[in-house]
Amino acid sequence: MRVDLFDFELPEALIALRPAHPRDAARLLVVEPGRGLADATIRDLPELLRPGDQLVLNDTRVILARLDGERRRGRQSARIAVTLIERLSPERWRVLARPAKRLAAGDRLRFGHRSDNACLVAGLDATVAERGDDGEAVIVFDLTGPFLDEAIAQIGEVALPPYIAARRPADAQDRRDYQTVFAHDEGAIAAPTAGLHFTDDLFARLTAAGIGRHMVTLHVGPGTFLPVRVDDTDRHRMTAERGIVTAATADALNRARAAGGRIVAVGTTSLRLLESAADEAGKLKLFAGETSLFIVPGYRFRAVDLLITNFHLPRSTLFMLVSAFCGRETMLAAYRHAVDAGYRFYSYGDACLLYPEGGR
Repeated sequence: MRVDLFDFELPEALIALRPAHPRDAARLLVVEPGRGLADATIRDLPELLRPGDQLVLNDTRVILARLDGERRRGRQSARIAVTLIERLSPERWRVLARPAKRLAAGDRLRFGHRSDNACLVAGLDATVAERGDDGEAVIVFDLTGPFLDEAIAQIGEVALPPYIAARRPADAQDRRDYQTVFAHDEGAIAAPTAGLHFTDDLFARLTAAGIGRHMVTLHVGPGTFLPVRVDDTDRHRMTAERGIVTAATADALNRARAAGGRIVAVGTTSLRLLESAADEAGKLKLFAGETSLFIVPGYRFRAVDLLITNFHLPRSTLFMLVSAFCGRETMLAAYRHAVDAGYRFYSYGDACLLYPEGGR
């Protein structure tokens, strides 16, 4: 399909720079194809769902992936920023560098320290081992293992999405806001943002309403920041991300669905992982590995009955996914309503509760 079919106009003022407080005060647009739209809030979920429904949430934990520093080459230096994307060994990381053109193999890097001594912590040094394509590089830190982890925890920052980072720097508040209250397994660069809306109080109310809760893990990778650069969806390739659905979780969800409960994916990451773990009949099985599942209209959903997700960027793989779930025209109309009603967009914004096209 043509990528421009998934374009829409969004006023910049609707891009949320901070989340709602408390988290479950965010607005929720209920989208049911063929039946219309309804305005609600995240706090309404216990009344919007049914007893026996099962929430599936991604419990990945966001790392402090952004490091700012200097590249040193002889007597020359230049500002550089890297985003940690994959640990290759106790001291070696694959990173996204900005600006990547300033790096070459053998360059020395220093993070958390500037030549004007403006920072308060000691520097963390590394060497560029190799430079790849699309801004990727491999760097080797002078520290290793837990000593490196401690240094990164001191000087690292949340890697905010570009549409927020371009308008304000990350701060201490983001360390709390850009992490779900149930985050557990460390490894994500970006948060599974639909999960940011949930609170302990909301979970208690959902449990009291007879709605189950299950955790899966998909470590959100650098692909979440990469735009679709092709004109046709057939030419786009998703970046692989690591995930796991345990056998116990798969069995519990299969039993619940057989008893009439609906599987409610919280976020597109949970949905993509569940769909990767399902067979042709929709039965979930143990999954542990990488998925690069790219969902566009025409995809047949097998494992997920409802989807809770934030509002996504135009021409993005995520808007293509929700268009596949609800129908493209339905989602374009829903987003027009959201714009007119002043909903807040993207990672720190409001959310949708999506029913599938055709009432699957």
